[in-house]
Amino acid sequence: MHIVLYSRRGCHLCERVEDWLACHAPDGAVIDVDAVPEAARAFGLRVPVVEIDGVVVLEGLFDEGQFVAAIRPG
Repeated sequence: MHIVLYSRRGCHLCERVEDWLACHAPDGAVIDVDAVPEAARAFGLRVPVVEIDGVVVLEGLFDEGQFVAAIRPG
């Protein structure tokens, strides 16, 4: 399973999800949408966005329980 978090500096929601990612899926990747033009075009202000194996599973406002359920295998 490949987990990617699209994030932005200064976004308090993004920072919270980055902490969850570090705790629950430390192998996940964090991509700063402002540093990658393709990501900025795709996600703009929709961050945080969690993508698993290329599919967006969460975006915007969600809680830790929803995050954990989304990244749980099976």
